[in-house]
Amino acid sequence: MDPVDLTRRIEPGMPVYPGDPGVTAEASATMDDDGYRVTHLSFTTHVGTHIDAPAHMEPDGATLDAFGVGDFRFAARLVDLAGDADADRGLDAREPVTPAVLPDGDALDADTDMLVLRTGWGDHWGEERYFDHPYLTAAAARHVADLGCAVGLDTINPDPTPTDRAGDDEPEGVPAHHELLGAGRFVVENLRLPGTLPERFVLRSFPLRVDADGAPVRAVAADR
Repeated sequence: MDPVDLTRRIEPGMPVYPGDPGVTAEASATMDDDGYRVTHLSFTTHVGTHIDAPAHMEPDGATLDAFGVGDFRFAARLVDLAGDADADRGLDAREPVTPAVLPDGDALDADTDMLVLRTGWGDHWGEERYFDHPYLTAAAARHVADLGCAVGLDTINPDPTPTDRAGDDEPEGVPAHHELLGAGRFVVENLRLPGTLPERFVLRSFPLRVDADGAPVRAVAADR
């Protein structure tokens, strides 16, 4: 398996979590004026394909600097929830994902430490519909954490993202985040998940070296 880049490009106009500042990229030096180019980038720690550290949601949670570089290498299991392109059933907008559709410990290799969930919502990147993705119930997030796994998603959020189309029965707050980050499990969001990915692969998801609550990553899938 050749390495596969699962990373969204960071660029102005890209989707960001509602209420977050957008990405800016401005020239601070130009070839004409300075003889070289430098670009001033501005974005949050949770832009594009990024990793959430426990400090993102937990008052006493660890920041990225508490982890070694090897902690960002994952033995990943792909869980395809999107359904076959010719099938009648995939996930609907804002549909809750329950433990029933996730593998249990008997279905995982002993070294598996991340479940990568393909919801199909990555196909809506750049559309308003992207924010109405399926979401993990608290029970599903707890199930993943109890398996000893982090989670990777092709969505902007494991919890429901606030939009005008939110349902009255959706959970308040960020219970899936709390279940995962409270257990010390990472969350990697906004993955680009092509249909050619195998069921099992190694995901290297190395963040920028900042002592923060999260950071953009270069997410690359490769052979074990």
